Amino acid sequence: MSARHVVARRSRRRRWLVVATMMVWLLPVGGQQLLDRVVARVNGYAITLTDVNAAVELGVVDAPAGEDRQAAATERLIERQLVLGEVARFVPPEPDAAAVDREVARMIGRVGPRLAAVMASTGVDEARIREVARDTLRIQAYLDQRFGTTVQVSAEEVVRYYRAHPDEFTRDGMLLPFEEAEPLARRRAAAERHAATIAQWLRDLRARAEVVEPKTTTAPPGRTQS
Repeated sequence: MSARHVVARRSRRRRWLVVATMMVWLLPVGGQQLLDRVVARVNGYAITLTDVNAAVELGVVDAPAGEDRQAAATERLIERQLVLGEVARFVPPEPDAAAVDREVARMIGRVGPRLAAVMASTGVDEARIREVARDTLRIQAYLDQRFGTTVQVSAEEVVRYYRAHPDEFTRDGMLLPFEEAEPLARRRAAAERHAATIAQWLRDLRARAEVVEPKTTTAPPGRTQS
């Protein structure tokens, strides 16, 4: 056998060894293969199922429990990525280290004693948690800068909110008089208007973006779905 054939044969063996090692790493103890898959792409940026699970566990996105939790969390992550795209264009002030520390503590506190298990199952490490915390603060700073922190509402809007949400102003089975409920109704009406303004802006962002949500299929062994 020539020297060239020997080198080629050894090279093939090394490649197979690498592949075999990767496949063993992907297999849990029970032999069932763990696969990640892309659940959405936002302007080419891939959001995976692991990203969604980590975001839910750490409280990065709000998603109610139920059959549609994954879909709801995916939508929130799509919105988050859209906003991060705007943050990259119009850079807000960098959050200070103490603020990032507090956000990291909030995220970790939400998970509690399950932190190690969550980190193992999602691949998120301390550096990534800190990066996500920083992004959350940058997003909030950008939204405050763009939309402000308070919204002025008219007297008519306050009355309309009070009448549309009587449960929020009921105490001991009695509806509070408007004069007594007015300060709270004003804050709630302003918050509702603020949220509606941001929601419309997000819809406009999404309409201009390239957002692809692949259909769920079964991935062949050893491959990641996309």
